[in-house]
Amino acid sequence: MTTVSETIRAVDSQFPRDIPLQTECFRGSRLPLVVQYQGGSDVFSVSSFIKECIAEPLSRHGGVLFRGFSITSLVEFEQFVRQVTPDLLDYDFGSTPRSHLSNKIYTSTEYPAHQQIPLHNEQAYTVEWPMKIWFCCATAARQGGETPIADSRQVFSRIPRKVREKFTEKRLMYVRNYGNGLDVPWQKVFNTTDRSVVEAYCQRARITCEWKADGELRTSQVCQAVAVHPQTGDSVWFNQAHLFHVSSLEPHVLEALRIAVDEKDFPRNVYYGDGTSIDVDELNAIREVYREQTIQFPWEEGDVLLLDNMLAAHGRTPYYGERKVLVAMAEPYGEATRRSNFDTQTRAQRF
Repeated sequence: MTTVSETIRAVDSQFPRDIPLQTECFRGSRLPLVVQYQGGSDVFSVSSFIKECIAEPLSRHGGVLFRGFSITSLVEFEQFVRQVTPDLLDYDFGSTPRSHLSNKIYTSTEYPAHQQIPLHNEQAYTVEWPMKIWFCCATAARQGGETPIADSRQVFSRIPRKVREKFTEKRLMYVRNYGNGLDVPWQKVFNTTDRSVVEAYCQRARITCEWKADGELRTSQVCQAVAVHPQTGDSVWFNQAHLFHVSSLEPHVLEALRIAVDEKDFPRNVYYGDGTSIDVDELNAIREVYREQTIQFPWEEGDVLLLDNMLAAHGRTPYYGERKVLVAMAEPYGEATRRSNFDTQTRAQRF
């Protein structure tokens, strides 16, 4: 793991000398690019230069950290992100508890402070995901609470070749059981209480859904293990097998779960796409690569972090004290988007 304690100045000649922005890179890593603002409180007067920081640099670095902008309120955060990504996304088919604050701005995952959230790409357990994800540190924890990140291109290249090839070929099947006090209720995951709305969503997303005898919902979906970035052409490790698999649970939690319910009713689990079990040793090898590739830096209040969700994974460390990190997502992408683009291109070619 690389812990960031020192930065080096990168070339910042793309900005006129009178613009109070500087760009830096963390030593030993291209992720993230740091954009340091030194111009007082009127951050929106340099919005065009903020957009320049994101266009090509985001694809090259995978993430941009905006520091010194003092964005700490919900309103300021929304104004900042909509300069770059005006159309934000709802958190549909989410896997973790969040609170919807306002205008498609959410809290970060609301897991207990003592828990570690492993590195992952947002919604990589499905076939449609946001291309961009924003974080804003409104309140930094007294201790811990970092949002560690990792380059998904580097993770892909360092996964053992046999594991990578096996995952790529077989793909992954995610199985989820909602509610019953064990996981997020389906009403919150799908943002509805109407079963027909859930069924329609699942049909569009090619998710198999089953209403169980107790009234709860089970879904399964076969998804990618790796993906190719649509702009850069880079192959990236893009799944949440190491997070969804029951081996990610603490041993005492897993033991209690096995006593309480059958495996088919576990809140979440993952298999190869053909339904066969994944070897825990393979998952541990993946987890080790994530540990090696983790980049960690302390939040400063007012920081805004933008990640290309395919190029960079993120997580959360345990923390003490109050912590408030806001989240927004933008630019849907995946199989449905690719099919829509293909259909549009095909129709255009006919005329």
